[in-house]
Amino acid sequence: MTLPPEWKDDERMNFMFSEFKENRDVNVTDWDSKMDFWTSLIMRSCRQRGSVCINLKDLNETFRREDRSPLGLPTVIQSMARGGKIQRESEFAASVDCGWVSWSVGLLLVKPLKWTFSTLLGGGGVPLEDSFVVIEIVKEKAAELLQLYRSSDLSNCSIVSFQELCGLSSDICADESTLCMALLQLQKDKQVIVCLHEGEKIVKFCQAGQERVSPLNDVDIGIYQLQRSEKLLGERVEKLGQEAARCKEEARNLLREGKKSQALRCLRSRKRVEKRADNLFAKMESIRGILDRIAMSQTDKMVMQAYQTGVAALRLSLKDVSVERAESLVDQIQELCDTQDEVNRTISSGVTAADEDMDALEEELKSLMDEANPDTAPVPAGGVRAPSEQIFSSLPDVPRGPLNVVPDVLEAKLEQLTLSDKDSRQKKSASEGKTSEPAQ
Repeated sequence: MTLPPEWKDDERMNFMFSEFKENRDVNVTDWDSKMDFWTSLIMRSCRQRGSVCINLKDLNETFRREDRSPLGLPTVIQSMARGGKIQRESEFAASVDCGWVSWSVGLLLVKPLKWTFSTLLGGGGVPLEDSFVVIEIVKEKAAELLQLYRSSDLSNCSIVSFQELCGLSSDICADESTLCMALLQLQKDKQVIVCLHEGEKIVKFCQAGQERVSPLNDVDIGIYQLQRSEKLLGERVEKLGQEAARCKEEARNLLREGKKSQALRCLRSRKRVEKRADNLFAKMESIRGILDRIAMSQTDKMVMQAYQTGVAALRLSLKDVSVERAESLVDQIQELCDTQDEVNRTISSGVTAADEDMDALEEELKSLMDEANPDTAPVPAGGVRAPSEQIFSSLPDVPRGPLNVVPDVLEAKLEQLTLSDKDSRQKKSASEGKTSEPAQ
């Protein structure tokens, strides 16, 4: 294993290899630094070796330096046990409700649990052969094992034999004991169920999407037996195929040697082998068809359960909802919208005094205008109309050429117009005088 850099420091290692003081309060800093050093080194050693269990004998051999073993390792083990970092194999197995004890899987259940617990935490020493489980490491191994199963081809089978699992986990579990501890942790976490079937150890894994593994039932056992039968038939078909190929090659060699009768017997044997292989293949296909139907039925069951859950949820959500209530709510909303529209129209129309009469005000304004302009002719009721076309047609044409106007000529015409205007006024006044005399 990889040792820390201070391992070469003699002075530092002399302190680390010494015994712990009986009372921690004498020098808390030295006690804690030594304890942290050995605790981290033990954890690093377990990870590098791929092991989840430790014992005092192996630790003394692992950390031997110049024919010296650390004197404080028993104290370290007791401290780790009190802190819950390690646990005896017997106690770890007892914490899981399973039948591992009857399997004889290597757990050292020699002494009663009560005695071992009191011995560990009491004043007695730690036995050299007692094995302890490192809780943090075994949880890591359990997670790796579960991830390895789900990423392998065995994930199609919910139940796996213990031997198949040993072959699958050979890269992450150093030995069978490590695999057993990882499975114990997974069973404690409700991710696997381990049991015996006809003397064979089988493991049922929790499938993807499930929080915990479902109990083992007869359907699971039946599926496992069908899968085992399919696998055995596949292996036999493969062996028969190899045997048929061998018979064909042997017949070809005999023909080259001129032994036709022996070559014919080899071909007959090949036909028999191929016929057996075809029969076994037909049986294997039947088993595959049954497994496919079982998988479809399980999918249908899952869909039906989802439908039932959805119907129950929908019924619960529509518990207080009805068509009449919905119509009533819609009518109330429409009524409120209409009221809001009327309010908006009223506000936008502006404010008008109730005692004001617009017609009377217009008449008063008109009389005031007449008093202010007494000489102004009354405006026709229909308004002033534009001159008709006859008036425009009676006027002379507008001259289009240049006007040769002489100032003297203009003055003469202006004088004539002035004289004619005076004559017309005199005639008018004379006629008015004659009219007034008879009236008198």
